[in-house]
Amino acid sequence: MQKLKVFLFALLMCISLGFGNDKQVDFSYNEKIYGAPQIEAIKGWGIDSPTSGVVSGSVLQMQGVGIELADNGEKISGIRGWRGLGEGFTILQNKFFAPIFFAILILVPLAFFGHNRIVGVKRFDHHGRKFKVFSKYNIIVHWGAAIPFVLICITGLMMMFGDKLGGGMPIRLAKNLHFLATWIFLIFGILMFLMWVKPAMFKLYDIGWLKIMGGYLSNEKREVPAGKFNAGQKMWFWLCTLGGFAMAITGLIMHYFYGDINTLRLMAIIHNVLGFGVLAMLITHIYMAVFAIEGAIEAILNGHMAEEELALMHSYYYKELIGEQK
Repeated sequence: MQKLKVFLFALLMCISLGFGNDKQVDFSYNEKIYGAPQIEAIKGWGIDSPTSGVVSGSVLQMQGVGIELADNGEKISGIRGWRGLGEGFTILQNKFFAPIFFAILILVPLAFFGHNRIVGVKRFDHHGRKFKVFSKYNIIVHWGAAIPFVLICITGLMMMFGDKLGGGMPIRLAKNLHFLATWIFLIFGILMFLMWVKPAMFKLYDIGWLKIMGGYLSNEKREVPAGKFNAGQKMWFWLCTLGGFAMAITGLIMHYFYGDINTLRLMAIIHNVLGFGVLAMLITHIYMAVFAIEGAIEAILNGHMAEEELALMHSYYYKELIGEQK
């Protein structure tokens, strides 16, 4: 009888263990809770599912500067709590980042469309005397930084909205282009910073430019206080260089998983917040250069600017050039 009891007990244990191994792991704990695996989603296409962070039934767990597989079904630790940036990062990633980028993409162009319809395009005489304002080196460095910068913004948006775009190979390609373009921008961005840092310094007359919004609120031809770069261009210069460098650094830290999970969360937050300003100002810069003033983009294509445009829109720089010719 005693042997029968032992046998039945052993049989029950085996059955329970067998059922235990077949038990489905509940990953709902990780639903909408962003940890180590979601850093990859930030760079990729943002998969958001109850089993996100699961690879072949295992949970990815951050260990130091690497990622290893944790025990099957083990909860990702260190996610919840403001101290660990867990809740804050989750809320920002789920509720704010994508909608804000979407709003910028819609509202900023709409604002400039309204400006174009209401105020119209500024026109200057481009058939008279012209002044050389940019050298060939200036032009090459500018476009060497501008082209990868625009590519970074486009591919970044593709990754941000990757789940809406269907994910897959196009988004993976966007991630690779994003990475490559970052290195190209860093090279030309540093050259551009060194090249234009002096004329991009703010002057007292820039306050006057800001007061009248550079004269862009009317079609009236009037002298605007500005040097080689106006106050708006200077703001863009500092944002696209220093802000761009900061975005490159935070992006590379995320790409190489350099740091613990909270460091990566912080880098993702900084990266996205800077992205808001960069995207809005990039759209502004393109509109001002291509649409706001007829023929303005010629200056950065061939290096020359019409005298009337230069005298009115960059009055201090015009007087400086005239003084040099005397």
